Amino acid sequence: MVAASKVVLSVAAAFLIAVVGIWGGIYHFSLGSGNPCAGITTPTSPPSTGTVDRPTGALSSAAAVAGGSLPSSRGSAPAAAQSAAHAPASSEVINVVAGENFWGNLVAQIGGTHVSVLSVISDPNTDPHEYQQNDSVQKAISNAQYVILNNVGYDSWGTLDVEADGVPGQVVLNIGDSLGVQVTGGIVTGNPHLWYNPTYVNQTVQWMYDNLSAIAPSLQPYFESNYNNLTASLASLYSEVGIIRHDFAGTVVASTESIFVYLANATGLNLVSPPAFMEAVAEGNDPPDRSIVVFQCQLESGHVRVLVFNAQTVTPITTDMKSIAAANNVTVISVTETMQGPDPKTTTFQSWMGGEYQSLWVALNAQTLGNG
Repeated sequence: MVAASKVVLSVAAAFLIAVVGIWGGIYHFSLGSGNPCAGITTPTSPPSTGTVDRPTGALSSAAAVAGGSLPSSRGSAPAAAQSAAHAPASSEVINVVAGENFWGNLVAQIGGTHVSVLSVISDPNTDPHEYQQNDSVQKAISNAQYVILNNVGYDSWGTLDVEADGVPGQVVLNIGDSLGVQVTGGIVTGNPHLWYNPTYVNQTVQWMYDNLSAIAPSLQPYFESNYNNLTASLASLYSEVGIIRHDFAGTVVASTESIFVYLANATGLNLVSPPAFMEAVAEGNDPPDRSIVVFQCQLESGHVRVLVFNAQTVTPITTDMKSIAAANNVTVISVTETMQGPDPKTTTFQSWMGGEYQSLWVALNAQTLGNG
């Protein structure tokens, strides 16, 4: 934070302007002649349909004012639980290790009672980028029949373990590598937050189904039933992305971290926060000086409708941006890297991700209706 404050102070000095106050620990500029925001243009949002032109069965504007909810038919029960009663007589259980709990939950919905899944990264109170491997996880990977890794620099510890162990017959799903997403691709084509991309998720669950069926061919009909339930549930979930795109495409938003890039693209939102800022925060680095100034100016412009705040990569500078957003009537919503919910035993990928879609839709609606 000291470094960030010095950045803003140095810019202020360069422009010979006065510091008029300190909000959340970051110096706030006066917007007079010669201010550092001169020449920084933040796009404006197009007129939004909000809830007025919503598809059949959707909420009215009055419901949105009262809080409302994003229309959904995805339900809350895990697909695997729905078809567990139809499990074959086989007692075979596949040992699975998933690098992250969102991938672990999805494979559990396909595998049902015939998989035992260990999800390594699941702690909601830590930054997944800073996870440190331990002996128990290394042993679990060595004993697993099926290992699922995100790749793209997110769980390199798992890749090292798999390569070092070289377990015969072990099936490994390297998601990022299989999708062609490499860490060298930058914030767009090298973004590790693959589970926020609907297309990537749909492809990944297909691979999970194929892999489980190959490991235990006699259980293929059971896996297929669960897989069909899961894909139907995901289709309902991703229809909500379509609703947000229908209502709010082009709306100007910002994010403290690159976690939101895929979802912004899927919903057609105009994500304007500096890529260099988002990428630095995602990697645990200090954002470049210029990106800090540009981001602050964007939030103060009056054109940004919503700020998406990654609650698991919190730093002094992202907290400061959150405070600046709130002070400038920018609605702030939080998202998380790992799957979270009120009850870990019943939370699913769909309920977690659907909750994030709901928060985004409500925030966009509040701004459209003048309540943000």
